[in-house]
Amino acid sequence: MTVDFSLLPEQAQEKIKDLGSADIVVGIASYNNARTINHVVMAVDAGLRKYFPKDRSVIINSDGGSSDGTPELVKNTTIDHRTVFLEHPIYPIHRISTPYHGIPGKGSAFRTIFQMAVLLGAKACCVVDADLRSITPEWIELLLVPVVKEGYDFVAPLYSRHKYDGSITNSIIYPVTRSLYGKRIRQPIGGEFGFSGKLAEFYLSQDVWESNVARYGIDIWMTTEAIAGGFKICQAYLGAKIHDPKDPGRDLRDMFVQVVGSLLTLTEKHYNKWKEIKGTEDIPTFGFKYFVGVEPINVNIEKMIGQFKLGVESLKDVWKDILDEGTIQALAEVSEQKIPDFHLDNRTWVKIIYDYILAFHHKKLSTEHLLKSLIPLYLGRTASFFLEVGDLNNEEAEGVIENLCMEYEKQKDYLVKGW
Repeated sequence: MTVDFSLLPEQAQEKIKDLGSADIVVGIASYNNARTINHVVMAVDAGLRKYFPKDRSVIINSDGGSSDGTPELVKNTTIDHRTVFLEHPIYPIHRISTPYHGIPGKGSAFRTIFQMAVLLGAKACCVVDADLRSITPEWIELLLVPVVKEGYDFVAPLYSRHKYDGSITNSIIYPVTRSLYGKRIRQPIGGEFGFSGKLAEFYLSQDVWESNVARYGIDIWMTTEAIAGGFKICQAYLGAKIHDPKDPGRDLRDMFVQVVGSLLTLTEKHYNKWKEIKGTEDIPTFGFKYFVGVEPINVNIEKMIGQFKLGVESLKDVWKDILDEGTIQALAEVSEQKIPDFHLDNRTWVKIIYDYILAFHHKKLSTEHLLKSLIPLYLGRTASFFLEVGDLNNEEAEGVIENLCMEYEKQKDYLVKGW
């Protein structure tokens, strides 16, 4: 494909002309990440020097207009590799920090990274979040080696996370993606991905850059398009993901609408691919899984339940066009429950999600209104899960999520028949 060179900032165009080509590109999308960006760049730099010393490597920081000096920190971060590694790289590792054009968001930042990777002719790429505190040089090896040496096109991350972390993933994104497409990719919106130059070119050719994909929807879009496009996929165990966590009861609305909205759009697009898929299967996993400690996350369960109950009181007229009478009655009964007995069961929850997917398909409401009416239900389900796993360790909590996934698989026929 032909990449419109003029779409890139002038500074990036000049850098590409100077470099000519690259074997490996590592992208870091950032926005006001001065507190963590230094550590991330050092880890990426060290990983490239240690594991890919003979490759031409470029680190691209695609920044969303940070006001805290993030791009300057990227350019000025240094590390004395001579005291750490015996083998020196044949080629210097270049760093480019550039603004991006388009809708503000992570997806637009990634588009710039894809453009530069294709223009540089990179054979392997990866992207990492700028707010990571647990990234090590080994992450770069694990994300890139399956592409460079094993011929994979897409490498999803596999983390150890606190049982309260990743609640949108655990209750909706992972089980829906797994059930629909039959692949057990545990972290489909993980944030760190490896991918081939061929897949970067495919991503760039898609007409999605004025949609929610340009914002928070980019991760689920990358994963789903890799599966649905028939690309060779795997995952890599990276250890603990420690970053700036978000309380599920706060800072949620826009992210929820964009991520779940992208999931619904992809479900619509790929219906002919997923409707015939039965059951699920594991995908190849690279890396040695070891025990790691994860940071605890504070959550306000009482607040989440309060927002759920408020939704039950105020959204009945909206829900009657989406959910059946039995489900609405079940939600009313759940809203009468008090802590610690509050519980929204798997069967009801899965039916709710599939009914919302069908409501999107049949255009019952505008996407934004539809998804905003789901948020109180999501908060109720999340509170229910937190109460259920409160006394369990993270591995035991994973078993609870597995049971939920099996319920999604069990009810998939309901979704197909309702289409």
